[in-house]
Amino acid sequence: MPQPVELVSDRVTLSIPCEADIDRIAEVCSDPAIARWTTVPSPYRRENAAGFVGTVVPDGWASGRLCVWAIRTEGVLAGMISIGDIRERQGEIGFWLAPEFRGRGVMSEATRLAVEYAFRPRPDGLALKRMVWRALVGNTASAAVARRVGFRWEGVVPGGAQQRGRRLDEWRASLRPEDPREPASGWPELPDREAAP
Repeated sequence: MPQPVELVSDRVTLSIPCEADIDRIAEVCSDPAIARWTTVPSPYRRENAAGFVGTVVPDGWASGRLCVWAIRTEGVLAGMISIGDIRERQGEIGFWLAPEFRGRGVMSEATRLAVEYAFRPRPDGLALKRMVWRALVGNTASAAVARRVGFRWEGVVPGGAQQRGRRLDEWRASLRPEDPREPASGWPELPDREAAP
Protein backbone atom coordinates (compact mmCIF):
# COMPACT_ATOMS: atom_id res chain seq x y z
CA MET A 1 0.00 0.00 0.00
CA PRO A 2 1.25 3.54 -0.66
CA GLN A 3 2.45 5.43 2.39
CA PRO A 4 1.26 9.03 2.87
CA VAL A 5 3.82 11.27 1.22
CA GLU A 6 4.40 15.02 0.86
CA LEU A 7 5.01 16.40 -2.64
CA VAL A 8 6.68 19.78 -3.17
CA SER A 9 7.21 22.16 -6.11
CA ASP A 10 8.33 25.78 -6.28
CA ARG A 11 5.00 27.25 -5.19
CA VAL A 12 2.89 24.32 -4.00
CA THR A 13 3.12 21.70 -1.27
CA LEU A 14 0.82 18.67 -1.28
CA SER A 15 0.48 17.25 2.24
CA ILE A 16 -2.00 15.09 4.12
CA PRO A 17 -5.05 16.98 5.43
CA CYS A 18 -5.08 17.13 9.23
CA GLU A 19 -7.38 18.11 12.08
CA ALA A 20 -6.14 21.71 11.96
CA ASP A 21 -7.54 21.95 8.40
CA ILE A 22 -11.14 21.05 9.28
CA ASP A 23 -12.50 24.58 9.65
CA ARG A 24 -10.76 25.78 6.49
CA ILE A 25 -12.08 22.82 4.47
CA ALA A 26 -15.61 23.49 5.72
CA GLU A 27 -15.27 27.17 4.82
CA VAL A 28 -14.02 26.56 1.28
CA CYS A 29 -16.44 23.74 0.50
CA SER A 30 -19.37 26.05 1.17
CA ASP A 31 -18.41 27.88 -2.06
CA PRO A 32 -21.29 27.53 -4.57
CA ALA A 33 -18.94 26.64 -7.44
CA ILE A 34 -17.53 23.67 -5.52
CA ALA A 35 -21.05 22.46 -4.78
CA ARG A 36 -21.98 22.95 -8.45
CA TRP A 37 -19.11 21.01 -9.98
CA THR A 38 -18.10 18.36 -7.43
CA THR A 39 -19.74 15.60 -5.42
CA VAL A 40 -19.02 17.09 -1.97
CA PRO A 41 -22.08 17.22 0.30
CA SER A 42 -24.24 20.29 -0.14
CA PRO A 43 -24.80 22.12 2.11
CA TYR A 44 -21.31 21.36 3.46
CA ARG A 45 -20.96 21.36 7.24
CA ARG A 46 -18.07 21.14 9.67
CA GLU A 47 -18.95 17.51 10.46
CA ASN A 48 -18.49 16.69 6.76
CA ALA A 49 -14.96 18.10 6.91
CA ALA A 50 -14.25 16.27 10.17
CA GLY A 51 -15.38 12.96 8.66
CA PHE A 52 -13.31 13.61 5.55
CA VAL A 53 -10.12 14.33 7.52
CA GLY A 54 -10.69 11.71 10.21
CA THR A 55 -12.00 8.81 8.14
CA VAL A 56 -11.97 9.26 4.33
CA VAL A 57 -8.36 10.41 4.05
CA PRO A 58 -6.68 7.83 6.34
CA ASP A 59 -8.90 4.98 5.12
CA GLY A 60 -8.10 5.88 1.52
CA TRP A 61 -4.35 5.72 2.06
CA ALA A 62 -4.62 2.54 4.15
CA SER A 63 -6.64 0.77 1.45
CA GLY A 64 -4.38 1.88 -1.39
CA ARG A 65 -7.46 3.00 -3.35
CA LEU A 66 -7.42 6.77 -2.63
CA CYS A 67 -4.53 9.19 -2.10
CA VAL A 68 -5.64 12.64 -0.87
CA TRP A 69 -3.55 15.77 -0.38
CA ALA A 70 -4.22 19.30 0.81
CA ILE A 71 -2.85 21.86 -1.64
CA ARG A 72 -0.91 24.44 0.34
CA THR A 73 0.53 27.67 -1.04
CA GLU A 74 1.49 30.95 0.61
CA GLY A 75 1.05 29.22 3.96
CA VAL A 76 -2.65 28.57 3.33
CA LEU A 77 -4.74 25.51 2.47
CA ALA A 78 -5.77 26.47 -1.07
CA GLY A 79 -7.56 23.31 -2.14
CA MET A 80 -7.61 19.55 -2.30
CA ILE A 81 -6.39 17.02 -4.86
CA SER A 82 -6.71 13.26 -4.99
CA ILE A 83 -5.93 10.17 -7.01
CA GLY A 84 -8.90 7.90 -6.50
CA ASP A 85 -10.42 4.65 -7.73
CA ILE A 86 -6.91 3.17 -7.89
CA ARG A 87 -7.05 -0.33 -9.36
CA GLU A 88 -5.41 -2.34 -12.12
CA ARG A 89 -2.72 0.38 -12.44
CA GLN A 90 -5.23 3.12 -13.21
CA GLY A 91 -6.40 6.06 -11.11
CA GLU A 92 -8.67 9.10 -11.38
CA ILE A 93 -7.58 12.67 -10.66
CA GLY A 94 -9.95 14.90 -8.73
CA PHE A 95 -9.55 18.40 -7.28
CA TRP A 96 -11.09 21.63 -5.99
CA LEU A 97 -9.62 25.04 -5.28
CA ALA A 98 -10.58 27.99 -3.07
CA PRO A 99 -11.92 30.98 -5.03
CA GLU A 100 -9.07 33.31 -4.11
CA PHE A 101 -6.47 30.98 -5.66
CA ARG A 102 -8.19 30.37 -8.99
CA GLY A 103 -6.69 31.70 -12.19
CA ARG A 104 -3.12 31.66 -10.83
CA GLY A 105 -1.82 28.31 -12.08
CA VAL A 106 -1.94 26.75 -8.62
CA MET A 107 -4.13 23.82 -9.68
CA SER A 108 -2.07 23.06 -12.77
CA GLU A 109 1.08 22.91 -10.63
CA ALA A 110 -0.61 20.69 -8.04
CA THR A 111 -1.96 18.40 -10.76
CA ARG A 112 1.49 17.99 -12.30
CA LEU A 113 2.87 16.96 -8.90
CA ALA A 114 0.12 14.39 -8.36
CA VAL A 115 0.41 13.00 -11.90
CA GLU A 116 4.18 12.57 -11.64
CA TYR A 117 3.75 10.77 -8.33
CA ALA A 118 1.08 8.51 -9.86
CA PHE A 119 3.36 7.45 -12.71
CA ARG A 120 6.58 7.14 -10.69
CA PRO A 121 7.71 3.52 -10.10
CA ARG A 122 7.22 1.94 -6.69
CA PRO A 123 8.20 2.38 -3.92
CA ASP A 124 8.44 6.15 -4.62
CA GLY A 125 5.18 6.32 -6.57
CA LEU A 126 2.08 4.39 -7.60
CA ALA A 127 3.43 2.95 -10.88
CA LEU A 128 0.13 3.66 -12.64
CA LYS A 129 -0.17 3.19 -16.39
CA ARG A 130 -3.21 5.42 -16.95
CA MET A 131 -4.79 8.42 -15.29
CA VAL A 132 -8.42 9.38 -15.90
CA TRP A 133 -9.97 12.86 -15.66
CA ARG A 134 -13.76 13.28 -15.51
CA ALA A 135 -15.86 16.41 -15.07
CA LEU A 136 -19.47 17.43 -15.43
CA VAL A 137 -20.14 18.89 -18.87
CA GLY A 138 -19.62 22.64 -18.64
CA ASN A 139 -16.81 22.63 -16.06
CA THR A 140 -14.45 24.47 -18.38
CA ALA A 141 -12.02 25.46 -15.62
CA SER A 142 -11.37 21.83 -14.66
CA ALA A 143 -11.04 20.96 -18.34
CA ALA A 144 -8.51 23.76 -18.83
CA VAL A 145 -6.34 22.30 -16.07
CA ALA A 146 -6.53 18.76 -17.47
CA ARG A 147 -5.73 19.97 -20.99
CA ARG A 148 -2.82 22.12 -19.80
CA VAL A 149 -1.24 19.17 -17.98
CA GLY A 150 -1.46 16.93 -21.06
CA PHE A 151 -4.64 14.86 -20.67
CA ARG A 152 -6.00 13.55 -24.01
CA TRP A 153 -9.65 14.25 -24.80
CA GLU A 154 -11.86 11.16 -25.01
CA GLY A 155 -15.30 12.73 -25.36
CA VAL A 156 -18.70 13.10 -23.74
CA VAL A 157 -20.41 10.28 -21.84
CA PRO A 158 -24.20 10.88 -21.63
CA GLY A 159 -25.33 10.20 -18.08
CA GLY A 160 -21.81 9.15 -17.14
CA ALA A 161 -21.68 11.07 -13.85
CA GLN A 162 -23.72 10.84 -10.69
CA GLN A 163 -24.09 13.85 -8.41
CA ARG A 164 -26.40 13.76 -5.37
CA GLY A 165 -28.82 11.26 -6.90
CA ARG A 166 -28.85 12.70 -10.44
CA ARG A 167 -27.29 11.28 -13.58
CA LEU A 168 -25.46 13.97 -15.56
CA ASP A 169 -23.41 14.09 -18.76
CA GLU A 170 -19.66 14.16 -18.27
CA TRP A 171 -16.45 14.95 -20.11
CA ARG A 172 -13.60 12.44 -20.04
CA ALA A 173 -9.90 12.52 -20.82
CA SER A 174 -6.90 10.37 -19.93
CA LEU A 175 -3.13 10.52 -19.59
CA ARG A 176 -0.44 7.86 -19.84
CA PRO A 177 3.17 8.00 -18.62
CA GLU A 178 4.52 8.40 -22.15
CA ASP A 179 2.23 11.32 -23.07
CA PRO A 180 3.87 14.78 -23.21
CA ARG A 181 2.94 17.04 -20.30
CA GLU A 182 1.78 19.81 -22.59
CA PRO A 183 -1.60 20.81 -24.07
CA ALA A 184 -2.89 18.13 -26.44
CA SER A 185 -4.92 18.69 -29.58
CA GLY A 186 -8.43 17.32 -30.00
CA TRP A 187 -10.07 19.18 -27.12
CA PRO A 188 -13.20 21.23 -27.81
CA GLU A 189 -12.89 25.01 -27.60
CA LEU A 190 -12.49 25.92 -23.92
CA PRO A 191 -11.35 29.06 -22.14
CA ASP A 192 -7.72 28.68 -21.02
CA ARG A 193 -8.29 29.61 -17.40
CA GLU A 194 -8.79 28.19 -13.93
CA ALA A 195 -11.79 30.15 -12.72
CA ALA A 196 -13.62 27.34 -10.92
CA PRO A 197 -12.74 24.03 -9.27
